[in-house]
Order: sequence, then C-alpha cells, then structure tokens
Amino acid sequence: MKAYNLVRALIRANAQTRAPTSQPTRSLCSSSAAEVALKNVTKSNFEPALAELRCHVREADFVAIDLEMTGVTSAPWRETFEFDRPDIQYLKVKDSADKFAVVQFGVCPFRWDSHSHSFVAHPHNFYIFPRQEIAGDGLSYEFQCQTSSLEFLAKYQFDFNACIYEGISYLSRSQEEEALKRLDLVVYKDDFPDSLLNLKNGLDKELVKMADILFVERMKNIVAEWRAGLLGERNRRPELQGSWSGTNQKFQTTFFKMRPALVLNGSSSHQLKLIKLVTEKHFKDLAYVNVTDETSGPQPLIVYTDSATDKDLLKEEVKSCRRKEAEKKIKAAIGFRHVIDLLSSERKLIVGHNCFLDLAHIYKKFVGPLPSTAEEYVSAVQKYFPHIIDTKVLLNLDNVLSIMMKGSTSLSKAFGLLCPPIAPRTGLTDKPRVKVDVQVDDQRFSNWNSGAKHEAGYDAFMTGCVFSQACLSLGIDFNSQALNLLHSEKLHKFINHLYLSWVNGDIIDLNTGKIDGEFSGSTIVKRRRAKPVFSDMVLLWGLPEKLKAEHIRECLRKAFGVNSVANFYRLDETAVFVHFSKAELVSEFLDWKDRLEREKDPISVLHPLSKILEGGCVGAARYEMYKEVCSSSVSEVMFSDQVEAVGINDFDCKKECKENVSPDCQDQKKMTPGTSVGSTDDQLLNSFYPFQAQMSK
Repeated sequence: MKAYNLVRALIRANAQTRAPTSQPTRSLCSSSAAEVALKNVTKSNFEPALAELRCHVREADFVAIDLEMTGVTSAPWRETFEFDRPDIQYLKVKDSADKFAVVQFGVCPFRWDSHSHSFVAHPHNFYIFPRQEIAGDGLSYEFQCQTSSLEFLAKYQFDFNACIYEGISYLSRSQEEEALKRLDLVVYKDDFPDSLLNLKNGLDKELVKMADILFVERMKNIVAEWRAGLLGERNRRPELQGSWSGTNQKFQTTFFKMRPALVLNGSSSHQLKLIKLVTEKHFKDLAYVNVTDETSGPQPLIVYTDSATDKDLLKEEVKSCRRKEAEKKIKAAIGFRHVIDLLSSERKLIVGHNCFLDLAHIYKKFVGPLPSTAEEYVSAVQKYFPHIIDTKVLLNLDNVLSIMMKGSTSLSKAFGLLCPPIAPRTGLTDKPRVKVDVQVDDQRFSNWNSGAKHEAGYDAFMTGCVFSQACLSLGIDFNSQALNLLHSEKLHKFINHLYLSWVNGDIIDLNTGKIDGEFSGSTIVKRRRAKPVFSDMVLLWGLPEKLKAEHIRECLRKAFGVNSVANFYRLDETAVFVHFSKAELVSEFLDWKDRLEREKDPISVLHPLSKILEGGCVGAARYEMYKEVCSSSVSEVMFSDQVEAVGINDFDCKKECKENVSPDCQDQKKMTPGTSVGSTDDQLLNSFYPFQAQMSK
C-alpha cells in the first residue's frame, strides 16, 4: 500500500542530501557527444532567464511543455479505472491537481531555421516551489507527496535541494487578486490598533510598570528637546539640557517628504507603542508614522508638520507609500507565473504528451481554483491556452503513426523510434527525419545524445522533437514560406483534442467540453471488456475482509441467476462495483438488501445475499453515489473510510436508490393476481433462489 505524506516528509527525507548548490546548466549528453547544456533556472537566475525566454517564445513556431509533480493519486481508489465515467475521470484529475505540487516545469520553444533547414530548440528546466512570499496572508502552503513519486524522482537524480532552497515561488491570478483586495487592510490599519482606545482612557492607564513610566518621561524630554531645536527655542527648560546630546546615536534627524523627522532606531514594539502614545498626547504638531525604507525595511519616524492640514496630508502620503510598497511585493511574488502569462499572451501552439493533468496543474497553480465540471474547466482553460496538441493523441489517431508506434506511445519510446537524429542507434533509419539543433545561451549544437529522461526540461524537448517528426510524417512542409502550424489543415483535427484518460481511451474536445471518441481512422485504446453501462452498476463498500471476489459472484449468481452478473470491478480492498446484466437487477438487489437488513428472522439467514451483508456494515448505492464521493476534497486511503468521512450513510443511499427506481422496476415489485397475503413465506423461500425455482417449475 502506498503512503501519502505532506511536504514535511519530503523536507525531512531531503535533510541528509547534499547542500544546496547553484547549477544554471546541466549536460544532456554522454561523454562521446558534444557537451550540450539544458538551462536550469532557479530564483537566482530567473530574471535574466525570463527575459531570454520571452524572445525565444515570440519567435517560436510552437512551445513544448512538461511537468514533474510530487504525486498523482491521493488514494488507491482515486486512480483512473476503466469503469470511470468521463465526469468521474475529471474529478480524479482535479483532486490530483488540488493536492500535489509541481516541482519542475519544462519549457522548450522550437523555431524553424530556414537557412539550416532545422528546428532550433531552447530547453529550459525551471525548479519551482510554493514558498510563502507575502508576509501576513495567514496561510502556509501545504501539499501532499506520494512516496512512489518521490522515489521515481530520486531515481532520475532529481535535485530536491535546488527545488526547496532555490525553487521559484509563484502566485496564481486569483491569489494576486485576493492579495490586492487585502491591500486596504494593510495600508489603512493602525500600527497599534488599541492606541486610540488607550488615548481615550488616558495614557496613565497604559503605564503600569515603573520601567514604562521612566521610559515615557525620558522620551517626552527627548522629543521635546528635538522639537525645540527645530523651532529654534533657545530658552529651553533646564531639565531638557543635555538629554538630546546623549541619545543622538539612537535618535537621528532625517527628512521625510521634505519634512524634518526623528528616526527611532533600536526600539522594541512595546517601546514604539509608548512613543506613539506620547507623541499623540503631548505634541499636536508631531506625527508618528511607520514607513518602509527600500534598504533597511520598516522605519518608525516622528515627523514635524506645519499645521493640521499638513498633518492630514502626511498621513495620506504615508498610506500611498505603503500601498506602492505592498503592490511591489505582490508583483515580485508572482514569480514563475510570469512564464505562464508569457505562454498565454503569445497564443502559441502548446505541445504536451498526455498532458490533460499537466494543464489542470497549470490552471490550479497559476490561474485559480479548478471548476467543478470538465465542461466549465475546458471553457476556462481555452481563454488562456486556445491551441493545444497532445502528441499521444496524435500518435494514436493517425493511421500511419500508430502503425509505426506498434501499440506503445510512451514518450521515451516515441522519441527513440521517431527521432533517430537525436537517438541515432534506434528508429526508422529509412524514413525522412527532421533535424533539431539545441541552443542554450550562445552555444548551438547539432550532434548530441539523449539526456536526463524524466527531467521536465528534457521531457519537454523530447515532446517537441516527437511532434516535429510527427508533423513531417503528416506531410507538413516546414520550408514553406507561409509555415503556420496553427492553421495547418493536416493538424487541424488534432488541435485541442486531449486524452482525458489513457486507461479508457476517452478523448475530450477542448472546444466543446465533450468526449469525442469517434475519430475517423483513429486507433483508440482497445478495451479488455465491454464498455460499462453505468445504470446497471451497484457500488458495494464495507465488505467483510474474508469475502473474496469469487465468493461475491457466486452469491449474486445464486440469488439472481447464472447470467445476472456481467462484470465485476474491484475499487480497492474495501469496495467493488457489480455490473449486472440488466438495470432491473440493480433495483432488485437494493430492495433485497434493504429487506434482509430489516428482517432478522432465521429464514432470511438462508438467503445467498446474507453472506455478502454479514455484519450489517455493508453499504450499497447506484453509480451516482460514486460521483458524490469522488467530488469530495477529502481523501481517505480506503474507500469505505472515504464514504464515512464524506458523511454518506446507508439511509442516504436507500433514499437515493428509491428515487432512482424506474417505473418498470416498480411494476415488477407488485404482487401478481391470485397471490394471497398469507403466502409471503412461500414467496420469500422461492425468491431466495429464483433461478433454481424457475428451473424446477
């Protein structure tokens, strides 16, 4: 069984690895090939790398992407199964994007060079980490980790230190909007919210400790002498003489907005609170303000003002400075989302491999919360990425390419088979090939071997290479003066068609939000069993541990006939789906379950279903209840625990089942003419084994 841990487990596991290092590039080549570098990007070199990437994306014919995540499924039953309906599949993708983090993002722009008749690729490998950059938002980001995913990343030398210590943070669009809305609370809040109340009650009530009384008197003298010095009052009181000279190291004069100000260095927050109270009570032409200095951070000041109007103007100027500083911090916290905004604004063709989950992560991390339905999601994602191609769809739906792939369309196999210029020892050497050069910084290479598989930047590069070779196989002429892949008739039917689930072969059309499984000439995943009829299915959970699948089948066939069960699907150790041969049997099963649980007589114990229902803890429901469970943000490891956590009880299931009973099924429950009320026991005994009873008659 897989273990599911929070990010703290990742950090603890990483504690014994090597110290963080800065590695802007990484070799993609073996020693026998030219040293080609993949551009690794962390927060230390993000700004120049982003500026460089902007130029490459604007000139690109398409951009390939790939992501590495901390996990895929938050529980075993959250995996995609062949009996999952499309809306269920989307809910499972949504759950994965909601719970796991993206730790590496590969971006690789491809540009056709008509002079060298080759594509020029610029692979970038971004380390990203959801670090909290805006102080005071009250949230600490958390995400889950799947141990098998961490082991997978470690196997391929993923640098956890670079990710955690040097990873680029980010804000989604919705997070940025929320932070900007909170600005008024930050800008207009009082540094000490209870100060006005204290003033009303009198400063003396604030002074309880002797140390506070002495500090207030000392500060009153210091501020009075400083003010007198500003106003040129030579005839100062004797007790003020010398009080300022001994403190000029701690309190210095400066200017704020062309006004003289006293800098308050080295004071605690409690002392600053007392200084503010003293200033507001005893000096009407002085104002306590807290401003932000670009070099030293927050800086408390006492500022001299000429009049009450000038004092009000000062407060407005301080608020304006605070707002600008807060807005600057929010803009700086956007981080890696600048890359996503770049890809969105340029409206380039985005290429991924089996990338529906990748897109869900991109939307969740950099746009906002995922919509609750697939239709709403595809409509929203089209606003940001209107042109997407899934190379896995392309390889399976084109007849020529599917024959070349011989049934397997994994990225590594497709790359090795279709791109022999990059992987020269494999592939179809008698086929036309697309030349791909790699350029990182000012270096360009044409001859190099494959690099670090399952590193996001390199996987994005492989995806782009596979796509370029697939385009050539489709007959696209790259040397055409009017090369525009977005408007290519040969690519048109593949754009915006993505695998919602590779397990089921369901392809979703991003233009409509509907499943499009009827591609002409397509090669869809072959199902091992017939497509499920969801209205014929019953979900069982909380089954006895000793009850095996064959025992459940045997009990059901005894109760409803040899051919009553079409298929049997196990969800996890605690839950199964029974696919009956017809919908009427679903209602009949649920009715019998309800009846047997109510009637605890000796005869009921003889019914075949009593073995399944033993213990009285088994729940049953129609397929729609499965959707309700999957839509919950809770993810217990076992499905039966999930049902309990969601709050679904057997009463809800029975109510839902009765509401979904068809009129035909209700008619079958009515007693036939001539059946007496007193023959209930005979009817019950005969109905225990209906198949055998019919044979005897």
